[in-house]
Amino acid sequence: MDAFYVSVELLRHPELRGLPVVVGGTAGRGVVSAASYEARRYGIRSAISSAVARKLCPDAIFIPPDISHYVEVSHHLHEVFESFTPLVEQISVDEAFMDVTGASKLMGNAVKIAWALRQRVMDETQLSCSVGIAPNKFLAKLASEHAKPKASMAGIDPGYQVFEVRPGHEIEFLMPLPVQALWGVGPATLRKLEAIGVRTIADLAELDLDIVCSAVGDAHGRHLHNLALGIDDRIVEPERIAKSIGHEETFAEDLLTHEDVRVQLVRLCDAVARRTRIAGVAAGTLMLKLKFSSFDSVTRSITPSIALTTGPSMVAALEPLLASLDCSQGVRLLGVHAQKLTTETGSAPRLFDEGGDTPENIEEHWQPASKAVDSIVNKFGIGVIGPASGLDKRRPGENPFGPVLEE
Repeated sequence: MDAFYVSVELLRHPELRGLPVVVGGTAGRGVVSAASYEARRYGIRSAISSAVARKLCPDAIFIPPDISHYVEVSHHLHEVFESFTPLVEQISVDEAFMDVTGASKLMGNAVKIAWALRQRVMDETQLSCSVGIAPNKFLAKLASEHAKPKASMAGIDPGYQVFEVRPGHEIEFLMPLPVQALWGVGPATLRKLEAIGVRTIADLAELDLDIVCSAVGDAHGRHLHNLALGIDDRIVEPERIAKSIGHEETFAEDLLTHEDVRVQLVRLCDAVARRTRIAGVAAGTLMLKLKFSSFDSVTRSITPSIALTTGPSMVAALEPLLASLDCSQGVRLLGVHAQKLTTETGSAPRLFDEGGDTPENIEEHWQPASKAVDSIVNKFGIGVIGPASGLDKRRPGENPFGPVLEE
């Protein structure tokens, strides 16, 4: 989707069309989630701080994100995608892979399907999308980026809208691109590749595999070398299981005590646990993340003897990790992530019943209550019931891009 969050907001605020609009946290510690192409002309892009965005464009109009509404629109989009093919792998609220091989006999070639898809999306949602076509997922992703509108101070170029990397032309398409276009090339990997003279995908493709592996590691090196040659054998997975479920929040003011952090920990664990139950999975491992006022981050993980699905058991598992950290320097961000997700949620056999407030015992005792809470929430909505310490506070995930200014 093209500037998805902003585009959805412009449907509700058509008077803002043509203006530099930013969706993101509006307070000092906010982060840009999405920017209109008019805002991108000034250099505003996702993930930069809202403060920097305001400096780049003082006239930018900020709108706090409404994640629940974007998810609702995303569900509608998914239905549109599935009207073309059942092989749809959603990788985010605004992006999906589609295998249209089986639809070609009925609907024509991939290019014809792509233009029909764009029109159907526009007719159903009044939103625009860019479609990339290629023999594999990696190249299709790059092709979709190539198809997108481009913003510069000279104006806004609508782009190709649909772009195809034809079979046999993969290398021709890839070679001129910067190496950071490859999945898995972040800042650290980029520095290692630049150290051996790699700046473009062509540079990487021409290197001997052993040299690449010695620079970035064996598994990572093989992965990047294959991508540089246009090799990606992964299939579209319609029922892709999430690898992790989590929430992170940036606070308007630093949290300075363990008790203050624990209150937020309870809220986040409750939200993460509910999402695992909705997904029909359990947390085999839990990760705690803190970012301090110095911007230094720490993560700690724990793997209980059984997978967890309830908020109180997750709190019990993470509290000892929190107790080992010094919060007095100021905590600006807290995150809780359920990892190593599994569908096996039964109790693990234990030689001795230790009793007490262990995560395992709390999980067993809280499962019936959690199911009752889910029933209440499903009937009356989120916010009607929850941990006492979290009542009358914004819901986790409501403002994932930082705090917003109070009216």
